[in-house]
Amino acid sequence: MLSYARGPEEALLEFTIDEGFRRTVAAHPRRDALVARHQGIRLDWVELDEQVELVARGLAGLGLKPADRVGVWSTNNVEWILLQLAAARGGIVLVNVNPAYRSYELRYVLERSGMKAIFLREADERSEYRRILADARKDGRAALRHEVYFDHPSWRRFLEAGAPYEAGAKPGDVVNIQYTSGTTGSPKGVLLTHRNLVNNAWLIARRLGITEGDRLCMPVPLYHCFGCVMSSLLCFLTGAALIQPSAGFDALATLEAVEAERATALYGVPAMFISQLQHPDFARFDLTSLRTGIMAGAPCPVEVMRRVVADMHLTEMTIAYGQTESSPVITLSHPTDDLEHRVGTVGSALPSTEVKITGPGGEIVEVGETGELCTRGYLVMKGYDGNPEATAQVIDEEGWLHTGDLAVMHADGYFGIRGRSRDMIIRGGENIYPRDIEEFLHTHPAISEVAVFGLPDERLGEIVCAWVRLKPEGKATGEEIREYCRENIARYKVPAYVRIVDAFPVTVTGKLQKFRMRDAEIELRGLEAASRIQTA
Repeated sequence: MLSYARGPEEALLEFTIDEGFRRTVAAHPRRDALVARHQGIRLDWVELDEQVELVARGLAGLGLKPADRVGVWSTNNVEWILLQLAAARGGIVLVNVNPAYRSYELRYVLERSGMKAIFLREADERSEYRRILADARKDGRAALRHEVYFDHPSWRRFLEAGAPYEAGAKPGDVVNIQYTSGTTGSPKGVLLTHRNLVNNAWLIARRLGITEGDRLCMPVPLYHCFGCVMSSLLCFLTGAALIQPSAGFDALATLEAVEAERATALYGVPAMFISQLQHPDFARFDLTSLRTGIMAGAPCPVEVMRRVVADMHLTEMTIAYGQTESSPVITLSHPTDDLEHRVGTVGSALPSTEVKITGPGGEIVEVGETGELCTRGYLVMKGYDGNPEATAQVIDEEGWLHTGDLAVMHADGYFGIRGRSRDMIIRGGENIYPRDIEEFLHTHPAISEVAVFGLPDERLGEIVCAWVRLKPEGKATGEEIREYCRENIARYKVPAYVRIVDAFPVTVTGKLQKFRMRDAEIELRGLEAASRIQTA
């Protein structure tokens, strides 16, 4: 049996984000649409539509026309949502800018995207955005014409200077550009269409059973697909209320929002759920309204999922897998799946989605064999912005998107992720998948989080290193953890080094940055010479 699966056939939606949003406004006019607790704002669907119209006219007042590009560089707030919907209404392309960017990274995105306007705050506890933007614009090469600040009179002036806008976007038009994380090479702008995003959000909602009666609490960032597709767009299409607990992730604010707003769904990466479960005030919150949600972005330890289901009442919690280039979700578990499928796999293919696992020569491998996961269908991006060469490297002539992720397909059609192809460790000829060791180390009673990666070695090529964060009450040394490994797993998989850390380097969305851990270890252990041999 070959590793190929196709999700159930469902009729795809052939309308734009704005058309879907308008249908929801008409169907559920006075239900809660958006609650931003950190801003003290609560809007129903009609009120949200009225605000969107003002912003759409404001964009036209800046002289922006269909297919022009506008950036939003901000943590979560109501204005982000308004810009997302207003840009879609006016046929404008929204460029998501990571709030963690500094001047060098911002300059790159400004120049590559060709955005004509950018929306931001002057400053917050994270950054002095106005100063960083000034630094990024020093050479004058960006096409940027307008800066509009949410926390400044310029936002009010922007709204007051509105003008009629052109409508008429088509489902196949690009509506969003998101930049990949750039862990290797320069970030690339992913071109996503209305059709890509509307259908992905809708099919996720269908699998979760989300309706207008649900209330989704989203502590994940809007600049990422987890926020602006799986969260906000899903709500725009279903009529579910969208609840923003805070500008950035805050465990206490999230717990407070779930209780106060009687949220039925909750999203997050595993680290977010761990932070909530370990919060000293966790036990005082009533979370019984919760039903479902999505955990994504990193492997979920089985004990964490047990507690999420039992202590947070998320009996229908699911696991998602995907990437920005696939709009983003490729596979998703079912709310009724058992614990083994929720933590041991990343679910099965979404409807109208093809998935296959291929070997080094592009052949489809047998079920149970490891290879590269590829996907095809409506969800595949239009391409990388202005970079046909890079596009051709990941989308082949038959329309398959090559994810670069090592995966395995089980006989029941569920998939397991073994890691990035570039993350595979080859120790003395033995192929080692970091995920295997990470899953094992999560069985250690003192360990809360773990990241496994390879380090250069002059004799073996690569050796295994593990970074470990202990539970608050956990006690263990690196050598004790290595001994635990020696007693239970193959010797070649035992980490040569174990480092106990208080925190991991992560992206804004909580994804581990193993390349930074690896670089730190190479420097700390004086492995530069071995590294040069490995890359020669």
